[in-house]
Amino acid sequence: MKKQSLIQKLTSPTIFMDTSKTILPVLSFLATGMLLVGMYLALFVAPVDYQQGHTVKIMFLHVPSAWLGMMGYALIAISSFGYLVFRHPLADVSARSAALIGAAFTLLALITGGLWGKPMWGTYWVWDARLTSVLILFFLYLGLIALRSAIEDECLASKQTAIMAIIGVVILPFIKISVEGLSVPWLGITLPSWNTLHQPPSVLRSDGPSIHSSILIPLLVNALAFTLLFFAMHMKAMRNEIKRRKIKSLAIAEIERTRSQGTAAEE
Repeated sequence: MKKQSLIQKLTSPTIFMDTSKTILPVLSFLATGMLLVGMYLALFVAPVDYQQGHTVKIMFLHVPSAWLGMMGYALIAISSFGYLVFRHPLADVSARSAALIGAAFTLLALITGGLWGKPMWGTYWVWDARLTSVLILFFLYLGLIALRSAIEDECLASKQTAIMAIIGVVILPFIKISVEGLSVPWLGITLPSWNTLHQPPSVLRSDGPSIHSSILIPLLVNALAFTLLFFAMHMKAMRNEIKRRKIKSLAIAEIERTRSQGTAAEE
């Protein structure tokens, strides 16, 4: 019997099911605990902003959701690349399972962004670079979900959605530079930020965060909580997808067995 390589072991659906069965409850418990702590800090500890008032509290939902919307698509693109290059079924399971979760977080970012923008900008929506690029990201998620649902052949659907996901990943740098711009001195590349009402980054900055620790700490706690929640949901979705595929394979095998028995009886 040929010995499995480390990569084969790590990408084995059977090993994943056994491992995730132990990890998932722990991850879910940590996510729930961090969410409770994060929401407490956001609602009762973080101060009210002198300009934004209580509206600033929306940031503790909006910012983590926006981060995870982009991270989710990056995960899909990486998983899709792994499926196309290495043909590992678990990579396709990962890509499919992340799509709906990433779409949900992106939609939450759009909704909370609109609620945050109304008192700040006087409108729920403006067609500026950041908001429009995030809306395109949401449509890409919907496109992946719709394309996979529209193709009955799962192998073909996996290939088509993987190609679409890899092509669509170009939206992620556009989301980033829409507010920050881009500067690569050693390549001589300098791209200015686009015309946008969206505020510039306050946490991930070269000169350090620009917001006070009383806001920064609750924000980081919520970001970690939402990230743990994302991976817990993703792992659960992957387990469900593996079970669905197994049940479908068994059903197809049973149908084929019944057909073969019927043909044999007729003969």
